[in-house]
Parts: sequence; structure tokens; C-alpha cells
Amino acid sequence: MTGTRIAGHELVRVLVAFGRALRARGISVGSGDISTYCAAMVPLDPTDLVDLYWAGRTTLISRHEDIPGYDDVFREFFLGERNPVEELLQLTARSTAESEAVLQVPAVDPAGSEQEEDEALLGLLASNVETLRHKSFAACTPDELASLRRIMERIRLTPPRRRTRRTRPSSRGRRPDLRRTVRESLRMHGEPVHLRWKRRRHKLRPLVLILDVSGSMADYSRALLQFAHSARRATQRVEVFCFGTRLTRITVPLQRRSPDQALAEAAELVVDWEGGTRIGDSLDEFVRGWGRRGVCRGGVVVICSDGLDRGAPDTLATAMERLSRLCHHIVWMNPHRGDDPGHRPRTVGMMVAEPHIDVLLSGHDLSSLAELAELLPTLAR
Repeated sequence: MTGTRIAGHELVRVLVAFGRALRARGISVGSGDISTYCAAMVPLDPTDLVDLYWAGRTTLISRHEDIPGYDDVFREFFLGERNPVEELLQLTARSTAESEAVLQVPAVDPAGSEQEEDEALLGLLASNVETLRHKSFAACTPDELASLRRIMERIRLTPPRRRTRRTRPSSRGRRPDLRRTVRESLRMHGEPVHLRWKRRRHKLRPLVLILDVSGSMADYSRALLQFAHSARRATQRVEVFCFGTRLTRITVPLQRRSPDQALAEAAELVVDWEGGTRIGDSLDEFVRGWGRRGVCRGGVVVICSDGLDRGAPDTLATAMERLSRLCHHIVWMNPHRGDDPGHRPRTVGMMVAEPHIDVLLSGHDLSSLAELAELLPTLAR
């Protein structure tokens, strides 16, 4: 689908007809619901089937059991023989076929396999998305950044797991569970029973994102913040900090459902936005103020910065050394690295921090963020 805007009255006509189609299927849709649907589509792209689908599902569906019927009507109405969006945009038959490939309605059956659900959620919205995957954030237009934001919302960060001291019952193992064995024996009036076993519990390691929002990172900071918002919404064990000349915790604002509202509230807290850079002082403040409280103890710390530090190199070296002793892994994402695997750090900050970095990524485009998502679960090995 193209980005051509539809006239307001024509869009309303299409959405009203879609509401009538839902009523004909037996789904309760009122005039107020359709009015809310039209209002929800005002800031969105009416030619984007993903926007049409989720705006309608959010405003028109109030019962979980109506979701399958909504999916069927949506496919028939917008992707059937008489495609209203195609009529409005005067698209060719080829664009209709591409639209069929764009929409991937997420599975609503909780009994479905998790892999199929992930494939539906991570479907990358048509052929032009493959180009956006490898396009630098600095070269993207505002519309392309908006499209990337919708894709980022479908990427899930899964931190590695670690074994805890607590145990859980198990069908087999190397440690006998004497308490369960004795309890089962008492139920049988002292008769011998099968030996019960237990094993260590596993839980997710903490994930900490520390983002550079100084002037030298202006082309990438907003996209990285959008990625941090998606990560914060996906899992609860994520802490997010920003720094320029000082450190600011923005975990609470990023809990907002709306990305625009979350980023706006975060920007109000960050007083040194697009200013200078003092990486060493900021990381030292993080280690002293938050690291020692256990925020990153045994966790994965992801630092997104270009390494242009105006502070003392000794301060950065000391902060990185202390941070490496506290956390499990340090992942540094430098957008200036790009797609060059043989890139060597040239800034003083990167050369000082390099001995303490476990993994170095770029973070300049969507594919590098997807690489981070694939890498995180493997860091425990």
C-alpha cells in the first residue's frame, strides 16, 4: 500500500461500511464505537492495513470471543474481491497482492504454538521493510521512522536466564527432595514411595539500557528510545537510563502505553538532551547510585553510545571496571560502527572502554537491534 492520504469523507464512508459488515456478522458495534474508530484513524495512516486492523480491534471489539469474527470480516472487507482501500487509491492488481502479503493478523488461539505467534508478530510488513531493516536511522525520514516504530513494537527482548538458590519439584534430577518424599510417605501411612527430586529454579537476568542522548547521538537517540520503550513494555525486568552530561532514570515514563506520551515525559526529565557528553561521570554515577543497589547485579547492561567522551579517561576506565564486576555481560552499541565487522574504535572513550566490553554491536539500524534481540538469550551460555 502507498502512503497516499484519503479524503476525510471517503475514509468515514469506508469505516462506516466496515462497521455495518461487523454488525451483519453479529458483532455488537454502536455508532459511538464507529465514531471512536474514525477519531483513532486521524493521526494514523488510513492506507496502512496494520493501522486499520489494530485501531478497529481496539475501538470496535469489547469481547474476546468476537476477535475471530472480527478477523474474518476484516479479511473479507479489506482484502476481498471488492477492496475499498484499493478503490480509493486506484491501485493495480499487483498492489492488491502486496496488500495480502502485508497483513499478518496475530493468532488469537492461546493453544497455538508460540513459534507461530512470534512469526505472525515479527512478520515484516512487505518488501519495502527489508530495505528499512538495513537503512540507518540517521537517513530515515519521519514517515520511515514511524514505520520502524511499529516494527520495533513486535521485537521482544528476552534476557538470559540464571539459576537461583531456590528449587522446584522435578520429575528427575540429581538432588533428592526429602521433604516431598517424607510427606508422600506419610500419606501412605509409612509405606515406601518413589523418591522425589528437585532442581534449581531459573529466572530472567536484569536488563539495563543506558542510552546516550548527547548532541553527537541526535540522529539515533530517538529511535533507540523508541526501542527502549518497546523493550520496557515487553518485559518488566528492564531499567532504562539516559545520559549526556548527567545520568537520568526514565524507566517510569517509558511505562506509558503511548510511545509519543512516553517519549515526551522522558524528554521532560532529561535536562541535558542533545548537549555535551560525559560518559565516565555518568557511568560512575550509575555504579555508585544504582549498581550497588542491585539494579544490574548479575544482569546484562546495554550501553548505546558513540564513545565521544569529554570527561577524564581515567574516570571512564574505573567506572567500566567496576561495572564489569557487578554485571554479567556488557553490550556496547556504537552506531558509528555500522555494518563493518572489522571496525576498530577510534575515539578515546571507546578505546578506554573496549577491554571491559563483552559484545560490540552497531545499533544504527533495525537489523542491528534485531541482532541484539537474538543475542540476548544466548549470553547465559
